[in-house]
Amino acid sequence: ENHLQFSRLLNGAVPGEPVKKDENSRRGNWGNQIEFVLTSVGYAVGLGNVWRFPYLCYRNGGGAFMLPYFIMLVFCGIPLFFLELSFGQFASLGCLGVWKISPMFKGVGYGMMVVSTYIGIYYNVVICIAFYYFFMSMTNVLPWTYCNNPWNTPDCSGVLGGGSNRFNVSLANTTTSLVAGVSEVVNRTKRTSPSEEYWKHYVLNISDDIGNFGEVRLPILGCLAVSWFVVFLCLIRGVKSSGKVVYFTATFPYVVLTILFIRGITLEGAVNGIKYYLTPQWHKVLDAKVWGDAASQIFYSLGCAWGGLITMASYNKFHNNCFRDSIIISITNCATSVYAGFVIFSILGFMAHNLNVPVSEVADHGPGLAFVAYPEALTLLPISPLWSLLFFFMLILLGLGTQFCLLETLVTAVVDEIGTDWIIRNKTVVTLSVAIIGFLLGVPLTTRAGIYWLLLMDNYAASFSLVVISCIMCICVMYVYGHKKYFKDVEMMLGFPPPLFFKVCWRFISPVIISFILIFTVIQYKPITYNNYVYPGWSLAIGFCMAMSSVICIPVYALYKISRSPGATFRERLKFACQPHPSWGPALQEHRIGRYASLASEDTVESRPLREKQELKEEQKGELKEEPKEEEEEEDKERRDEISLTIQGSNGSTNTKKTPIPGEWGIPTPISQGPS
Repeated sequence: ENHLQFSRLLNGAVPGEPVKKDENSRRGNWGNQIEFVLTSVGYAVGLGNVWRFPYLCYRNGGGAFMLPYFIMLVFCGIPLFFLELSFGQFASLGCLGVWKISPMFKGVGYGMMVVSTYIGIYYNVVICIAFYYFFMSMTNVLPWTYCNNPWNTPDCSGVLGGGSNRFNVSLANTTTSLVAGVSEVVNRTKRTSPSEEYWKHYVLNISDDIGNFGEVRLPILGCLAVSWFVVFLCLIRGVKSSGKVVYFTATFPYVVLTILFIRGITLEGAVNGIKYYLTPQWHKVLDAKVWGDAASQIFYSLGCAWGGLITMASYNKFHNNCFRDSIIISITNCATSVYAGFVIFSILGFMAHNLNVPVSEVADHGPGLAFVAYPEALTLLPISPLWSLLFFFMLILLGLGTQFCLLETLVTAVVDEIGTDWIIRNKTVVTLSVAIIGFLLGVPLTTRAGIYWLLLMDNYAASFSLVVISCIMCICVMYVYGHKKYFKDVEMMLGFPPPLFFKVCWRFISPVIISFILIFTVIQYKPITYNNYVYPGWSLAIGFCMAMSSVICIPVYALYKISRSPGATFRERLKFACQPHPSWGPALQEHRIGRYASLASEDTVESRPLREKQELKEEQKGELKEEPKEEEEEEDKERRDEISLTIQGSNGSTNTKKTPIPGEWGIPTPISQGPS
């Protein structure tokens, strides 16, 4: 009893209150709906909201970029988000199991797993670098403030110190050295900042070629181990533990963003940075590239086609209003991107003002913004280590929110696919195994050539393949399975049909926009570079192989499924492979109504959780065996009564002697006394 109470406390139960029972006792559900919303917000709001969107916004016309951005959100982002949430919630299955809707397309689920694997490997390396900067910020003076360190070169030009003189600047001569630093920047064609040299020569100790791995950077490797350990710890009990962690990881970044925003807008020059970020350049709205960037950013930012949305929604209760959730989460994600732009550009505007250069010269994106430009801007602030700690802590939390879902996607897919009692009881073992494999695969990214491979994976592993996966998912659900059937499924689940706008978007508008993104991605393709380094051809070939490895799963599995399907002709096999599996539908018997209620009892049993299956089968067997068993007992009793011998004693007493039953112990049964 004490053990039971302790386990309930671990589940977050309040002593003295009745424990909430999961609707799906086998897989489990979210503790409450807030946990799902916060987890999905943490998943969608990631590093890209901070280091990619603000840069895209100022590059594509400032405030004018908001127009195509929000149009793409309405016509592509929210509909796709709603489609994936409703898909996972209806079947209560992960990104592999949901393809019972049309088994031939299960390769799409495998493609999602491959994409999530790639992203999970390199995403945690970025988080581990943020961990490293966080630990290195625990000092009086940030190590990338001055140019007087062993790793600095003669070209280093600090904002707070002279280039190659390599001496510490005291508070008394800060102003003088600042003027000297600014004049030095103006005279140089290309300035090398202390934060850039710290990043390249100390943190990464970057090699000269992607093939020159060099040694493993042990501090980064240690932080990678810490990062994976934190992720595993938060997912040790699946959504039951991660659902509690997100109360902090999904909300605290907004506290940090607000603190940095208030600090940023009070700085001199911040207004110039914000103007640069928001000033509309309306002529750019006519540029197709701007619309392409807007569509791509919406698509990648929301995490469509990664498998994470389907997985998270699969732990919802069946009648949860995922339509409302999809709108809340999508708008929160985009609003966060816009808000982060104010935080970034207010600080960059202050930095440009101090350097007496245009904002465009200090603006950057990706790792360059997170680990070079912004950290350098923070050195200009009083109590700079405090702001640095807050900034990198925010990056860690933003990254972890996405990483939780990536890992849970893989674990859920494996557990649902195998589906045995043992693997469900030992889900923690699967989580640990996936975390260890992810850590080992991330080790090459901690070498001196690691940043080259990280950017290669970022550019190729999760680019056009996501677009292809999403497009095929729309086609499968709307046209192969049938839009009318899917609309009825959603109505059965939510209690109301999808609004007309979403029906039109799912069938026509969203697939067209996805196709546009794909064409745009192909037309705009340029070989990847990193600063002045041009990637060799063999590395680009590896990048294309990574991109194709997820897409190739779709035709390969489709051909496999068709070949294994019954039928005399190819057309018959194709038709069979496209039909929904008999167990497709709601996971629990109580929700299988309408056309799902007419399925055979055996199929209905199979759709239940394993424990319920066993109980139901035992009941059915018991009912079948109960009547014959009672009849046999009655016959045996009658038989014994008939052949019992009553012997009268001399004293008038009656002795009853039981004789062996004919047919037992080798005594033959007379025909007259055999079973009738």
